[in-house]
Amino acid sequence: MNSSVSNPDREARFDVVVVGAGFAGLYLLYRLREMGLTVLAIEAGSDVGGTWYWNRYPGARCDVPSQQYSFSFSPELEREWVWSEKYAAQPEILAYIKHVADRFELRELIRFDTRVISAVFDEGQTSWTVTTDTGETVFSRFCIMATGSLSASRVPDIPGIELFAGRTFHTGQWPHEGVDFTGRRVGVIGTGSSAVQAIPKIAEQAASLTVFQRTPNFTVPARNAPLDAESAAAWQRDFPTLRRTAKATRSAMLYEYGDKPTLSVAEAERQAEFERRWTTGGTNFLYAYNDIVRDEAANAVAADFVRAKIAEMVEDPATAAKLTPRDYPIGAKRICVDTDYYATYNRENVQLVDLRAEPITSVSPGAILTAERDYPLDDLVFATGFDAMTGALLAMDIRGVDGERLRDKWAAGPRTYLGLMTAGFPNLFMINGPGSPSVLSNMVMSIEHNVEWITDCLARMQDRGETVIEAKRDAEDGWVEHVNEVAAPTLYAKAASWYMGANIPGKPRVFMPYVGGFSTYTATCARIADNDYEGFRIDRSDSVPRSAAG
Repeated sequence: MNSSVSNPDREARFDVVVVGAGFAGLYLLYRLREMGLTVLAIEAGSDVGGTWYWNRYPGARCDVPSQQYSFSFSPELEREWVWSEKYAAQPEILAYIKHVADRFELRELIRFDTRVISAVFDEGQTSWTVTTDTGETVFSRFCIMATGSLSASRVPDIPGIELFAGRTFHTGQWPHEGVDFTGRRVGVIGTGSSAVQAIPKIAEQAASLTVFQRTPNFTVPARNAPLDAESAAAWQRDFPTLRRTAKATRSAMLYEYGDKPTLSVAEAERQAEFERRWTTGGTNFLYAYNDIVRDEAANAVAADFVRAKIAEMVEDPATAAKLTPRDYPIGAKRICVDTDYYATYNRENVQLVDLRAEPITSVSPGAILTAERDYPLDDLVFATGFDAMTGALLAMDIRGVDGERLRDKWAAGPRTYLGLMTAGFPNLFMINGPGSPSVLSNMVMSIEHNVEWITDCLARMQDRGETVIEAKRDAEDGWVEHVNEVAAPTLYAKAASWYMGANIPGKPRVFMPYVGGFSTYTATCARIADNDYEGFRIDRSDSVPRSAAG
């Protein structure tokens, strides 16, 4: 490996190419540069930020408390950045990410406005050939995908959608200049996390808002508020301990983890605990008891509590019934966090369309047509989510040993070892890949862990003169089996969620994240590294084995 950092504008060969410049990409650049490696990040956007660069829809904010949804690697960074709210809005999160890029002088290592088209492994040279939409070709020993779990936005295939003459927007590709809905008839398709945040804000501005819902989602109140000086001071004083405590949990979050089964507690006590957590706000609600996502009877009790809250908040019983989930467990789909979502349906300018009762049949230049009637619209907002966890990777033409395409290997579902590598693709790492805790954890903490594990591995290889690392197929098979085993006793498979790829027609139904817990996962990764990177084939030569089986 090279021992100095090169200017990316003058160098076509690098030790490492990183794809993406969000949280993961920036921390990779920081660590790799510290190691003395030449590195280039390729970013499709015009600036850093990743998902927070693209998702600028009204109401966009994180559903993890701000102080925890931030980097922990730099005590100086922890001390100098003070968050303004319990749950930071998109502009503040993006400002934080920009601050990180500037503070650590990372921008010079990033090529913006450039999208990776393909990455092909050259067995003879033991290197990756990365091509971009600008026609450029870049060569690197290692390639690390920091493309994000929720970055490949999707639009549903609706007959006539191309005929719509009004304005169309996707929450994941929102115009940077913002959108004025004043006096407009607006339709929103989707009621997932993005929609739950955007709908109340759009309703405040639009002349009318029609929400097209296929599946109602469980959502809990955020109870967002400014962070007072006392809270900020407490975090500044105790953050090393707080970070260690969070990383020792199953979600890398400072939740109040209940240690009792739901039904072991008297009903009055149970209802009081649910009420306390509802009043406090946030997804801490789901952790009231230790079996809510594992036991159907326990789950039903928690779900019924939220259903009763919906009935209380929504004035029209018919609308409340449409908004009430009935056919999947609470938490089996990603639970949403909202501000005034249910109350928005009490506004006179808001109507809800149940697409199960009246499905969309087509789109005309000025309306959405359902089986029951036409809904005239000026603007159409797609809050239809993402091709989660695999979409951004499979959008690129990634080829490994013998020219095997990643999209072919993963045709029946993604297969990885630890969510970090996939057999047959040497020197290709991924951050928060399928088979890692990723979206079931505090994503920033999962990012930090993956980045540190990968860069520690590369440092070890650098010290030993090793050039090639690849996951063994039997290790990968064992990890895939383990991921499925720990998911099987849970209730996650009982929902058609994006965790399972169910929101993408034709995508294999495979539970993609690792549900065994962040602390268990990180301990496993540490054990594997300590055991001479068990399950990986690491080679000192410039030759690559044709197969890493066994």
